[in-house]
Amino acid sequence: MTGPTQTTPTQTESAPVPAANRTVLVLLDPATEVRSSVLELFTVARSLGRVEAVTLEAPTVEVLAQLGAYGVETVRQAELPQEALDAAGRPDARHLPAVVGAALAAAVRRTDADVVLAPATFAAKEAAALAAHALGAGLVIDAASVGTDDDGRLVAGKRVFAGAWDTRCAVTAEVAVLTVRSNAVVPEPAPAAVPTEVEGFAVSLDGAAPLPTVSGRTPKARTEGRPTLEEAAVVVAGGRGTGGDFGPVEELADALGAAVGASRDAVFEGWFDRYVGQTGVTVAPRLYVGAGISGAPHHRGGMQAAQVIVAVNSDPEAPIFEICDFAVVGDLADVLPQAAAAIRAHRDGRAG
Repeated sequence: MTGPTQTTPTQTESAPVPAANRTVLVLLDPATEVRSSVLELFTVARSLGRVEAVTLEAPTVEVLAQLGAYGVETVRQAELPQEALDAAGRPDARHLPAVVGAALAAAVRRTDADVVLAPATFAAKEAAALAAHALGAGLVIDAASVGTDDDGRLVAGKRVFAGAWDTRCAVTAEVAVLTVRSNAVVPEPAPAAVPTEVEGFAVSLDGAAPLPTVSGRTPKARTEGRPTLEEAAVVVAGGRGTGGDFGPVEELADALGAAVGASRDAVFEGWFDRYVGQTGVTVAPRLYVGAGISGAPHHRGGMQAAQVIVAVNSDPEAPIFEICDFAVVGDLADVLPQAAAAIRAHRDGRAG
């Protein structure tokens, strides 16, 4: 079902900027690594104009080499007032959304950029909103595609109403700020690598949103060998049908190189720590495998944008079968290990 074109409200409509003259800023935070979701942003950015990156810290030599391979000509490194960061009471205050938002706004003013792209993480969404407000820019959150229309305006496609409507959002303001969902495109290096220069620019936090004082912070360690749930191209999730045993779910995830998720009920039972759903993590992977998940509206709203959905459930009347591309009626404790074994055998056969 396709909804009407949505146009961001602005006071005045500006003339479109030709792609050859368009500058696109991509948020790279942190600058110590380049995740797949950010490589996707650089791939999208090259189709829109000249690509530059914005960082809150000095990029490493390895990161600079990777940026050059993806066509990034310039890295704009924010120079922040240390006294303001110290007042926040945490060593990584430069990564707070209020600081990142101020840096993005300052980078746009410094470069006269036309487009800002950021990943669709919670922190980046908040920073993008703050930057758009400061700039009077058009803002699109969770874009699934980015391009231009016949008039040269930036147009973003996105799914709304729990995945029930596909919309196209045309930005009519002078500056467009977008967060783009992971797996929107396949990352592709530039046809030829370019030299990448680092240039600093001053950022004032006087007019920025107040920085919170953080009394405590407990970082969650990333599971080695698995992508994050938000960025994964493949997700395997378990629900109440697991009975609390996520062993088969994790076995299939390991075979696929996938992230592991859960339904809200499974998390509330204490079986897992993160759930996929409207009030949990919203994902849009290329492949989503739901095992022992009935498919309640809350859960469907968090994963219905997946490109391919596979459902495994012992109940042939489970609602998730209404939206899946492939349905398997059976006990997940039998189905998932068999699928994992077949995938491993296929992989080992190709390697041999």
